[in-house]
Amino acid sequence: MAILLYILIALVAIAIWKGIRIVPQGEEWVVERLGKFNAVLSPGLHVINPVFSRVSYRVTTKDIILDVPEQEVITSDNAVILTNAIAFIKVTDIQRAVYGIENFREAMRNMVQTSLRSIIGGMELNHALSSRDRIKSELKRAIADEALDWGLTVKSVEIQDIKPSPNMQQSMEMQAAAERERIALVTKSEGQKQAVILNAEARLEAARKDAEAQEVAAKASAESIRLIAEAVKENNSSATFLLGDRYIQAMRQLSTSENSKLVLLPGDLVGAVKALVSGK
Repeated sequence: MAILLYILIALVAIAIWKGIRIVPQGEEWVVERLGKFNAVLSPGLHVINPVFSRVSYRVTTKDIILDVPEQEVITSDNAVILTNAIAFIKVTDIQRAVYGIENFREAMRNMVQTSLRSIIGGMELNHALSSRDRIKSELKRAIADEALDWGLTVKSVEIQDIKPSPNMQQSMEMQAAAERERIALVTKSEGQKQAVILNAEARLEAARKDAEAQEVAAKASAESIRLIAEAVKENNSSATFLLGDRYIQAMRQLSTSENSKLVLLPGDLVGAVKALVSGK
């Protein structure tokens, strides 16, 4: 009897030892009894039935970082871009997380990839490259409902990188170079056009000023002729003196010219001038 008692005590001690479970901080364990969900063990010391119960899943309650690998995405204008993301999730319902999906980590990673392709596929290239915040917010909304069904909460989604593919980047660089060359040609042509306009305006203004100067000179000449005509109405001595002075000055310039070899002067200079004035 004593031996049987010792054996019984030993078996109970072994059973208790086998049933003791210490759950570390940051984890929760799922216990199944006879293959069926029984309980969730929170951090701390627990004792379970070692014969009929067992710990089936160990799930972290800390934030989980899911790195979504880089993938090719085709935009609405048939451009190929490369993008990758990172998601921060947290298990909030242990039972749903382990029984609602085969592998919630892989499921969330595929969900992020699929939603990312769908969102960027509805954008044009330039819009997709410059709308990182919009893509991030739409992506979080797209996966939040599915994650909730799996007992998960999406804390944040970040777009790590979004860039054109190498071939597309080369095409964009060629397009940018062509655009810069076009702008340079337009600027040059515009400058030449402005120069031609300014030159024409300058010529027009010069011609206008020249015409005004000729008009003023003509008026001055007409006024001088009028004054001379009035002066010689009664006495032509003033006209004789004026013409004689002009005649002498002209002869003087003619005599000093390098091309003149011979200068002929009338013998009666005063008579010649008077003949010009009187018309005789």
